[in-house]
Amino acid sequence: MAKLNPSSLSLTLLIIFLTIASAHVFFEERFDDGWESQWVKSDWKKDENTAGEWNYTAGKWNGDPNDKGIQTSEDYRFYAISAEFPEFSNKDKTLVFQFSVKHEQKLDCGGGYMKLLSGEVDQKKFGGDTPYSIMFGPDICGYSTKKVHAILTYNGTNKLIKKEVPCETDQLTHVYTFILRPDATYSILIDNAEKQSGSLYSDWDLLPPKTIKDPDAKKPEDWDDKEYIPDPEDKKPEGYDDIPKEITDPDAKKPDDWDDEEDGEWTAPTIPNPEYKGPWKPKKIKNPNYKGKWKAPMIDNPDFKDDPDLYVYPNLKYVGIELWQRGGGAFLLNYFVAHFIFSLELGF
Repeated sequence: MAKLNPSSLSLTLLIIFLTIASAHVFFEERFDDGWESQWVKSDWKKDENTAGEWNYTAGKWNGDPNDKGIQTSEDYRFYAISAEFPEFSNKDKTLVFQFSVKHEQKLDCGGGYMKLLSGEVDQKKFGGDTPYSIMFGPDICGYSTKKVHAILTYNGTNKLIKKEVPCETDQLTHVYTFILRPDATYSILIDNAEKQSGSLYSDWDLLPPKTIKDPDAKKPEDWDDKEYIPDPEDKKPEGYDDIPKEITDPDAKKPDDWDDEEDGEWTAPTIPNPEYKGPWKPKKIKNPNYKGKWKAPMIDNPDFKDDPDLYVYPNLKYVGIELWQRGGGAFLLNYFVAHFIFSLELGF
């Protein structure tokens, strides 16, 4: 695998080790020999002859040829593979969803994300239309899309994070981590550096807003929202309107070959008058009666109903990789883990 900066990689692996050591690991995959026994390759898109084949490889650049992973191999193909683990719920626990991925062939368009799925899934039919609970990871396409997707499913609807989270675009290995806590807060890390954090309440449209602008509020008639007004003391200077826009060019000279009989009477050209300032307007002053921009007061939203289990996925059971890639070899996964942190404080 292509390596992170040695010091960064060492720190990242140390954090992963300490995290796992203090957590209950529900699923971990290092893609050692025998990895295929717990993964099911989907038949999705095979009938259309657009299903891609997975390679089991250490990649072009690696520090250890035995450190292998699975890699997309063909251009313009769909890829889908999944694994089952003992069903669990993240209620009252911190869920950590983490994997390392390398875009060995510089990715110009394609995904590098993974999914956690709930309930029963026909793994041989797993594909783009299969419902999922969490989708997380980098997505790159052209110049406009270079970001980390963090999509949460709530009441059957997929909701994308509202904040922008830039992803890595080089050809090195990077560790992506999504942390979901019981207080409905989250963190997104890349190589153990926090790139985004916040609350499920504010950063996804999972619930209606707690407060809304009062729809019945009206701006008072005497509300003055003009920050500046014309100065009533300012007067137009005498003769201001007599200043012409243009004047005769004082440097213009009649050409020596000008013939008045043939060319007509010569007239000097005009130029913009530097003294002309345009139509007169009084200067602006601060409005002593300015009350600021009027805003409707906020009221409790009658449609808001809190959900204390907003963060909960009660029957997580599968991890899946479902991708479309323009360039084969652009996705190489060699580590994945889903676990709960019980007590370790990492400073997130």
